[in-house]
Parts: sequence; structure tokens; C-alpha cells
Amino acid sequence: MDKPIQVFITGGTFDKEYNELNGNLYFKETHLKEMLELGRSKLNLSLETLMMKDSLDFLEADRALIAKACNQTPCDKILITHGTDTMTITAEYLIENCKEKTIVLTGAMVPYKFGSSDGLFNLGSALAFVQVLKPGIYIAMNGKIFEAGKVKKNIDKGEFEAI
Repeated sequence: MDKPIQVFITGGTFDKEYNELNGNLYFKETHLKEMLELGRSKLNLSLETLMMKDSLDFLEADRALIAKACNQTPCDKILITHGTDTMTITAEYLIENCKEKTIVLTGAMVPYKFGSSDGLFNLGSALAFVQVLKPGIYIAMNGKIFEAGKVKKNIDKGEFEAI
């Protein structure tokens, strides 16, 4: 049997919940298992939650934890769910700290629980990309794949684009 694809969950908009009483977004637990079931995924996956944080709150120690987890897993194909606001920063950090593995970061602009999220599509795309890409660090958003260090989030358009 092939090695599983390692999935590291870090939070981000993917996993945010909406508090109907005060209008705040917060984290409860990951929605990834539900999303995989809804998408009828049949892939061999190993899921691990590293943290449940908004990426704007990430510290250097959080990126170091992600890199350590990537380096310690025996899997050579890794998917990381991540907030979109600092996804490019983490991807660039991983370029310097993780070698010889295929690592794809993905996220969502709209929380999965809102029902109109891009998260399910991004998750499926990222899982497809991680299986076929050569070793390196990538960002998968909206059906597109970008090499880390060559992508930015265009906040005016609400999408990622090559630089």
C-alpha cells in the first residue's frame, strides 16, 4: 500500500465558525473530515491538527512547528490547510526549511460553514495537485497552482496570482 498523503491542519478561514449571537468568527474543531466525506474522497490520508489559528496570529514558532512536522512525517506528499492572509509567508518559510517533499498549502476565502465557501473545491484541487507535482512548495487556490515565492494574494480581487 502506498504511503498516505499527510494532511496538516492549522486553522484559517477553512475551519472558522460563525457565532450568531455576537457575529464573531471563532474556531471549534476542524471541518476537514466532514469535507472529505462530502467530497467522497477515497484517498489514503493521515490527518493531524497542528493548531487552530487565524494565520494573521501566526508567530515564527508556528511556522517552525509546521516545518518540523513536515520534516518528521515519513510521508513525502503533504497538504497543509492554512489561512490565506499569510499563506505565502509560510510557503516561503517552508522553501528554506523543508526539502525533498511535495508540500501544497490551501485554504478558503469564505468559511466552509457559510455554505458558499470555496474551501471544498480548493481542498479537492490541492489533493489532486499534491499527488502529481514534483517535490517543492506550492499554493493551490481556485483550481490554480503556484510555486511558493512566486505568488501573492491580491486583496482587491480576492484571489491569488503569480508574480
